[in-house]
Amino acid sequence: MSRHVSPLQHPSRLTTLRVAVSSLILAAAAIAGPAHAEYPDRNIQLVLSFPPAGASDILARSIGQKMSEALGQTVVIENKPGAGGVIGLTYAAKAAPDGYTIYLAAVTNAAIAAAAYSPKPVHLIKDFITVAGVASVPHMLVVPSTLPVQNVAQLISLLKAAPGKHNFASQGAGTLSHLESEVFVASTGLDLVHVPYKGSSQALPDLMAGSSSMMFDSIPASMPHVKSGKLRVLAVASSKRVSMLPNVPTVDESGLKGFEANNLFGISAPKGTPAPVLAKLAKAIQTALSSPELKQRMQAQGVELKYTPAEEFAPMIEQEFKTWGKAVEMAKVKLD
Repeated sequence: MSRHVSPLQHPSRLTTLRVAVSSLILAAAAIAGPAHAEYPDRNIQLVLSFPPAGASDILARSIGQKMSEALGQTVVIENKPGAGGVIGLTYAAKAAPDGYTIYLAAVTNAAIAAAAYSPKPVHLIKDFITVAGVASVPHMLVVPSTLPVQNVAQLISLLKAAPGKHNFASQGAGTLSHLESEVFVASTGLDLVHVPYKGSSQALPDLMAGSSSMMFDSIPASMPHVKSGKLRVLAVASSKRVSMLPNVPTVDESGLKGFEANNLFGISAPKGTPAPVLAKLAKAIQTALSSPELKQRMQAQGVELKYTPAEEFAPMIEQEFKTWGKAVEMAKVKLD
Protein backbone atom coordinates (compact mmCIF):
# COMPACT_ATOMS: atom_id res chain seq x y z
CA MET A 1 0.00 0.00 0.00
CA SER A 2 1.53 3.30 -1.05
CA ARG A 3 2.07 6.09 1.53
CA HIS A 4 0.64 9.58 0.78
CA VAL A 5 3.28 12.36 0.66
CA SER A 6 2.24 15.94 1.45
CA PRO A 7 3.27 18.54 -1.17
CA LEU A 8 5.25 20.37 1.54
CA GLN A 9 7.19 17.17 2.30
CA HIS A 10 8.31 16.69 -1.28
CA PRO A 11 12.13 17.25 -1.41
CA SER A 12 12.14 19.47 -4.48
CA ARG A 13 9.28 21.61 -3.22
CA LEU A 14 10.91 21.97 0.21
CA THR A 15 14.09 23.19 -1.45
CA THR A 16 12.14 25.72 -3.51
CA LEU A 17 10.35 26.94 -0.40
CA ARG A 18 13.59 27.34 1.54
CA VAL A 19 15.17 29.32 -1.32
CA ALA A 20 12.14 31.59 -1.49
CA VAL A 21 12.18 32.24 2.27
CA SER A 22 15.93 32.88 2.21
CA SER A 23 15.50 35.36 -0.63
CA LEU A 24 12.84 37.23 1.31
CA ILE A 25 15.07 37.41 4.40
CA LEU A 26 18.01 38.69 2.37
CA ALA A 27 15.83 41.27 0.62
CA ALA A 28 14.48 42.51 3.96
CA ALA A 29 18.01 42.72 5.35
CA ALA A 30 19.15 44.71 2.31
CA ILE A 31 16.33 47.21 2.83
CA ALA A 32 16.86 47.53 6.59
CA GLY A 33 20.66 47.33 6.50
CA PRO A 34 21.59 51.05 6.24
CA ALA A 35 19.48 51.94 9.31
CA HIS A 36 21.64 49.62 11.41
CA ALA A 37 25.03 50.79 10.09
CA GLU A 38 27.58 51.23 12.83
CA TYR A 39 28.04 54.90 13.84
CA PRO A 40 30.02 56.61 12.47
CA ASP A 41 30.24 55.28 8.94
CA ARG A 42 31.02 58.59 7.21
CA ASN A 43 32.57 62.02 7.81
CA ILE A 44 31.38 64.16 10.73
CA GLN A 45 30.97 67.95 10.47
CA LEU A 46 32.21 70.03 13.40
CA VAL A 47 30.61 73.45 12.94
CA LEU A 48 31.87 76.64 14.57
CA SER A 49 30.69 80.25 14.40
CA PHE A 50 34.06 81.85 13.69
CA PRO A 51 36.34 82.25 10.65
CA PRO A 52 39.61 80.35 10.11
CA ALA A 53 42.83 81.26 11.97
CA GLY A 54 41.25 82.43 15.24
CA ALA A 55 41.31 80.68 18.62
CA SER A 56 38.05 78.79 18.00
CA ASP A 57 39.30 77.51 14.67
CA ILE A 58 42.65 76.42 16.14
CA LEU A 59 40.82 74.60 18.94
CA ALA A 60 38.34 72.94 16.56
CA ARG A 61 41.02 71.65 14.20
CA SER A 62 43.23 70.37 17.01
CA ILE A 63 40.42 68.49 18.77
CA GLY A 64 38.85 67.40 15.48
CA GLN A 65 42.05 65.71 14.35
CA LYS A 66 42.27 63.66 17.55
CA MET A 67 38.55 62.82 17.42
CA SER A 68 39.06 61.54 13.87
CA GLU A 69 41.66 59.11 15.17
CA ALA A 70 39.38 57.92 17.97
CA LEU A 71 36.27 57.52 15.78
CA GLY A 72 37.93 56.15 12.66
CA GLN A 73 36.21 58.79 10.51
CA THR A 74 37.31 62.24 9.37
CA VAL A 75 35.99 65.20 11.38
CA VAL A 76 35.56 68.06 8.88
CA ILE A 77 35.67 71.63 10.22
CA GLU A 78 32.93 73.93 8.93
CA ASN A 79 33.47 77.66 9.58
CA LYS A 80 30.16 79.58 9.64
CA PRO A 81 30.95 83.07 11.00
CA GLY A 82 28.68 86.07 11.36
CA ALA A 83 25.89 87.70 13.40
CA GLY A 84 27.62 87.16 16.73
CA GLY A 85 27.66 83.40 16.19
CA VAL A 86 24.00 83.05 15.19
CA ILE A 87 24.74 81.87 11.62
CA GLY A 88 26.81 78.87 12.73
CA LEU A 89 24.43 78.09 15.57
CA THR A 90 21.43 78.07 13.22
CA TYR A 91 23.21 75.91 10.64
CA ALA A 92 24.06 73.28 13.25
CA ALA A 93 20.65 73.38 14.96
CA LYS A 94 18.85 72.65 11.69
CA ALA A 95 21.05 69.66 10.84
CA ALA A 96 19.71 66.13 11.16
CA PRO A 97 20.08 64.88 14.78
CA ASP A 98 22.14 61.85 13.76
CA GLY A 99 25.60 62.69 15.13
CA TYR A 100 27.04 63.68 11.76
CA THR A 101 26.78 67.40 12.48
CA ILE A 102 28.02 68.64 15.85
CA TYR A 103 28.74 72.15 17.12
CA LEU A 104 31.77 73.63 18.87
CA ALA A 105 30.03 76.10 21.14
CA ALA A 106 31.86 79.20 22.26
CA VAL A 107 29.51 79.15 25.23
CA THR A 108 30.23 82.65 26.49
CA ASN A 109 29.72 84.12 23.02
CA ALA A 110 26.44 82.21 22.63
CA ALA A 111 25.26 83.54 26.00
CA ILE A 112 26.08 87.11 24.97
CA ALA A 113 24.38 86.76 21.58
CA ALA A 114 21.24 85.35 23.19
CA ALA A 115 21.02 88.44 25.42
CA ALA A 116 22.21 91.13 22.98
CA TYR A 117 20.18 90.18 19.92
CA SER A 118 16.40 90.01 19.58
CA PRO A 119 15.13 86.46 20.21
CA LYS A 120 16.23 84.10 17.45
CA PRO A 121 14.63 80.85 16.28
CA VAL A 122 17.56 78.83 17.66
CA HIS A 123 19.15 78.69 21.12
CA LEU A 124 22.15 76.78 22.47
CA ILE A 125 20.26 75.47 25.51
CA LYS A 126 16.83 74.89 23.97
CA ASP A 127 17.86 73.41 20.61
CA PHE A 128 20.99 71.43 21.50
CA ILE A 129 22.08 68.74 23.89
CA THR A 130 25.46 69.00 25.59
CA VAL A 131 28.05 66.38 24.66
CA ALA A 132 31.00 67.61 26.76
CA GLY A 133 32.99 70.64 27.85
CA VAL A 134 36.39 70.85 26.17
CA ALA A 135 38.30 74.00 27.11
CA SER A 136 38.54 77.54 28.34
CA VAL A 137 40.29 80.01 26.05
CA PRO A 138 41.00 83.17 28.08
CA HIS A 139 41.13 86.54 26.39
CA MET A 140 43.73 89.18 27.10
CA LEU A 141 43.70 92.94 26.86
CA VAL A 142 46.17 94.01 24.18
CA VAL A 143 47.22 97.43 22.89
CA PRO A 144 49.50 98.58 20.04
CA SER A 145 53.11 98.57 21.18
CA THR A 146 53.28 102.22 20.10
CA LEU A 147 50.69 103.21 22.72
CA PRO A 148 52.60 104.74 25.70
CA VAL A 149 51.06 102.57 28.43
CA GLN A 150 52.42 99.64 30.44
CA ASN A 151 49.40 98.64 32.55
CA VAL A 152 45.62 98.93 32.82
CA ALA A 153 45.70 102.00 35.08
CA GLN A 154 47.85 103.91 32.59
CA LEU A 155 45.56 102.86 29.74
CA ILE A 156 42.49 104.14 31.55
CA SER A 157 44.20 107.48 32.28
CA LEU A 158 45.22 107.86 28.63
CA LEU A 159 41.75 107.08 27.31
CA LYS A 160 40.00 109.33 29.85
CA ALA A 161 42.16 112.26 28.77
CA ALA A 162 40.62 112.20 25.26
CA PRO A 163 36.94 111.16 25.47
CA GLY A 164 35.49 109.98 22.16
CA LYS A 165 38.87 110.14 20.43
CA HIS A 166 39.91 106.49 20.84
CA ASN A 167 38.55 103.27 19.33
CA PHE A 168 38.40 99.72 20.59
CA ALA A 169 38.45 96.81 18.15
CA SER A 170 36.52 93.56 18.56
CA GLN A 171 36.08 90.19 16.84
CA GLY A 172 32.57 91.29 15.90
CA ALA A 173 29.40 92.83 17.27
CA GLY A 174 27.91 90.63 19.98
CA THR A 175 31.05 88.56 20.57
CA LEU A 176 32.80 88.14 23.90
CA SER A 177 35.56 90.38 22.57
CA HIS A 178 32.94 93.12 22.14
CA LEU A 179 31.10 92.67 25.45
CA GLU A 180 34.28 92.48 27.52
CA SER A 181 35.17 95.89 26.18
CA GLU A 182 31.68 97.25 26.82
CA VAL A 183 31.85 96.06 30.45
CA PHE A 184 35.36 97.53 30.72
CA VAL A 185 34.11 100.87 29.34
CA ALA A 186 31.03 100.93 31.57
CA SER A 187 33.06 100.01 34.67
CA THR A 188 35.61 102.79 34.11
CA GLY A 189 33.40 105.54 32.71
CA LEU A 190 35.29 105.69 29.42
CA ASP A 191 34.02 107.12 26.14
CA LEU A 192 35.29 104.88 23.30
CA VAL A 193 34.13 104.09 19.78
CA HIS A 194 33.52 100.43 18.91
CA VAL A 195 35.01 99.14 15.63
CA PRO A 196 33.76 95.57 14.96
CA TYR A 197 35.54 93.15 12.61
CA LYS A 198 34.84 89.62 11.39
CA GLY A 199 37.23 87.77 13.65
CA SER A 200 40.69 88.38 15.08
CA SER A 201 42.47 87.88 11.76
CA GLN A 202 40.81 91.01 10.35
CA ALA A 203 41.01 93.12 13.50
CA LEU A 204 44.64 92.61 14.48
CA PRO A 205 46.37 94.28 11.50
CA ASP A 206 44.47 97.52 12.16
CA LEU A 207 45.09 97.27 15.90
CA MET A 208 48.83 96.85 15.32
CA ALA A 209 48.76 99.83 12.97
CA GLY A 210 47.23 101.94 15.73
CA SER A 211 43.75 102.44 14.21
CA SER A 212 42.35 101.25 17.53
CA SER A 213 43.79 101.69 21.01
CA MET A 214 42.79 98.41 22.64
CA MET A 215 41.18 95.03 22.11
CA PHE A 216 40.17 92.04 24.17
CA ASP A 217 41.34 89.12 22.06
CA SER A 218 42.07 85.41 22.39
CA ILE A 219 45.57 84.44 23.48
CA PRO A 220 46.20 82.07 20.52
CA ALA A 221 45.36 84.80 17.98
CA SER A 222 47.23 87.70 19.60
CA MET A 223 50.21 85.99 21.20
CA PRO A 224 52.36 85.77 18.03
CA HIS A 225 52.07 89.55 17.67
CA VAL A 226 52.92 90.10 21.32
CA LYS A 227 56.04 87.99 20.80
CA SER A 228 56.95 89.95 17.67
CA GLY A 229 56.73 93.20 19.63
CA LYS A 230 53.81 94.68 17.67
CA LEU A 231 51.30 94.30 20.52
CA ARG A 232 51.59 94.67 24.29
CA VAL A 233 49.51 92.60 26.71
CA LEU A 234 48.29 94.45 29.81
CA ALA A 235 46.06 91.88 31.52
CA VAL A 236 44.14 88.62 31.10
CA ALA A 237 40.36 88.63 31.36
CA SER A 238 40.02 85.28 33.14
CA SER A 239 39.32 84.83 36.85
CA LYS A 240 42.87 83.63 37.45
CA ARG A 241 46.26 84.09 35.81
CA VAL A 242 47.11 81.98 32.78
CA SER A 243 49.89 79.41 33.15
CA MET A 244 51.75 80.55 30.02
CA LEU A 245 51.65 84.21 31.21
CA PRO A 246 52.37 83.95 34.94
CA ASN A 247 53.57 87.56 35.22
CA VAL A 248 50.53 89.09 33.52
CA PRO A 249 47.86 90.16 36.05
CA THR A 250 44.12 89.62 35.65
CA VAL A 251 41.89 92.62 34.95
CA ASP A 252 40.50 92.12 38.45
CA GLU A 253 44.01 92.33 39.93
CA SER A 254 44.57 95.46 37.85
CA GLY A 255 41.84 97.34 39.71
CA LEU A 256 38.51 96.39 38.09
CA LYS A 257 37.16 94.20 40.87
CA GLY A 258 34.80 91.45 39.79
CA PHE A 259 35.80 91.58 36.12
CA GLU A 260 35.82 87.98 34.85
CA ALA A 261 35.44 86.28 31.46
CA ASN A 262 36.59 82.67 31.30
CA ASN A 263 35.41 81.96 27.73
CA LEU A 264 34.13 78.39 27.96
CA PHE A 265 34.01 75.98 25.01
CA GLY A 266 32.05 72.77 24.64
CA ILE A 267 30.67 70.44 22.02
CA SER A 268 26.92 70.12 21.52
CA ALA A 269 24.68 68.16 19.16
CA PRO A 270 21.23 68.97 17.75
CA LYS A 271 18.42 68.01 20.11
CA GLY A 272 17.14 64.53 19.37
CA THR A 273 20.55 62.99 18.72
CA PRO A 274 20.38 59.37 20.01
CA ALA A 275 21.96 58.62 23.40
CA PRO A 276 24.30 55.88 22.04
CA VAL A 277 25.66 58.36 19.48
CA LEU A 278 26.19 61.01 22.17
CA ALA A 279 28.03 58.44 24.29
CA LYS A 280 30.36 57.57 21.40
CA LEU A 281 31.07 61.23 20.72
CA ALA A 282 31.74 61.94 24.41
CA LYS A 283 34.15 59.01 24.60
CA ALA A 284 36.00 60.23 21.49
CA ILE A 285 36.25 63.75 22.95
CA GLN A 286 37.60 62.39 26.24
CA THR A 287 40.17 60.30 24.35
CA ALA A 288 41.18 63.31 22.24
CA LEU A 289 41.64 65.59 25.25
CA SER A 290 43.71 63.00 27.11
CA SER A 291 46.50 63.31 24.53
CA PRO A 292 49.58 64.73 26.34
CA GLU A 293 50.89 66.10 23.03
CA LEU A 294 47.63 67.98 22.37
CA LYS A 295 47.45 69.33 25.91
CA GLN A 296 51.02 70.62 25.75
CA ARG A 297 50.55 72.16 22.30
CA MET A 298 47.33 73.94 23.24
CA GLN A 299 48.63 75.11 26.63
CA ALA A 300 51.55 76.75 24.82
CA GLN A 301 48.94 78.85 23.00
CA GLY A 302 47.02 79.79 26.13
CA VAL A 303 44.24 77.21 25.73
CA GLU A 304 43.34 75.26 28.86
CA LEU A 305 41.98 71.87 27.76
CA LYS A 306 39.68 70.08 30.18
CA TYR A 307 37.14 67.31 29.57
CA THR A 308 33.93 68.03 31.47
CA PRO A 309 31.08 65.46 31.29
CA ALA A 310 27.73 66.66 29.95
CA GLU A 311 26.00 66.41 33.34
CA GLU A 312 28.54 68.86 34.79
CA PHE A 313 28.93 71.13 31.78
CA ALA A 314 25.23 71.72 31.08
CA PRO A 315 24.74 73.67 34.38
CA MET A 316 27.88 75.69 33.56
CA ILE A 317 26.29 76.70 30.25
CA GLU A 318 23.14 77.83 32.06
CA GLN A 319 25.22 79.90 34.49
CA GLU A 320 27.08 81.62 31.63
CA PHE A 321 23.75 82.61 30.10
CA LYS A 322 22.65 84.16 33.41
CA THR A 323 25.97 85.95 34.01
CA TRP A 324 26.28 87.47 30.55
CA GLY A 325 22.61 88.28 30.35
CA LYS A 326 23.19 90.60 33.33
CA ALA A 327 26.38 91.99 31.76
CA VAL A 328 24.58 92.82 28.51
CA GLU A 329 21.84 94.55 30.46
CA MET A 330 24.38 96.54 32.49
CA ALA A 331 26.29 97.63 29.38
CA LYS A 332 22.99 98.46 27.62
CA VAL A 333 24.05 96.61 24.48
CA LYS A 334 21.34 95.78 21.94
CA LEU A 335 22.23 94.37 18.53
CA ASP A 336 20.18 93.41 15.48
